[in-house]
Amino acid sequence: MKIQERTGAGNNRSATSAQPAMGERLPSAPRERKPALAALAVLLILVGALGATMLVLRAGDRVEVVRVTADIQAGESVGDHITSVMVADDASIHYVLWEQRAGLKALKAKSTIYNGTVVIGDMFASRSSLPAGKAVVGLSLKEGQYPADLKSGDIVAAYFVGDSSSSSSSSSSSERSGSSSSSGGSSTPIVSAARVTSVPDDSDSTISSTNKQVTVTVDESDAAALTRAAAANAVAVVLVSGN
Repeated sequence: MKIQERTGAGNNRSATSAQPAMGERLPSAPRERKPALAALAVLLILVGALGATMLVLRAGDRVEVVRVTADIQAGESVGDHITSVMVADDASIHYVLWEQRAGLKALKAKSTIYNGTVVIGDMFASRSSLPAGKAVVGLSLKEGQYPADLKSGDIVAAYFVGDSSSSSSSSSSSERSGSSSSSGGSSTPIVSAARVTSVPDDSDSTISSTNKQVTVTVDESDAAALTRAAAANAVAVVLVSGN
């Protein structure tokens, strides 16, 4: 009996000693290395860094150019209706640089330039060039002979409004325009659609005359009659549809 007990006790000690001690780590399987994934991660990091560098470089390659802040009609100068804006530099586009704005004001627009347009040199010329078959006529209009909000770019009709004493001096205009009323006026316009190309700013302190000096572009066939009526101070303009 004692021998068996000792044998059993020895067996128990052997089983206990075979178990790992508390706190010891079990052996783990060796990690599988994936060099391809590591190389791909490095490549993505390099591409991202290169892209960020290009964006920074392009953001810094910008120039300050001129943009108009109002509609500029054909034959007009930009005047003070300009502001500066930053754009990406592009040698294929002939931007007008902000430091060139003084020279730009001496040029005339070849055609209408709309508010908000970033201008380029090809839009301007040293002198105004009228389209074929057009003429420019200057009008000196008193209050009541033009709309209060008249501005460049408006389309107007010009009427003969002279009295009987002036109607004889403008008889050719009246004959062309149609039958005149007893006051010398006419219900038929001298010009049915003229484009206003220049209107002085009311705040311009250099204007001493009480008349408003308005410039309009008309067909050459209408220029003579309109000029005669303007010389007699017998013209009034009204806004018409098309504005």
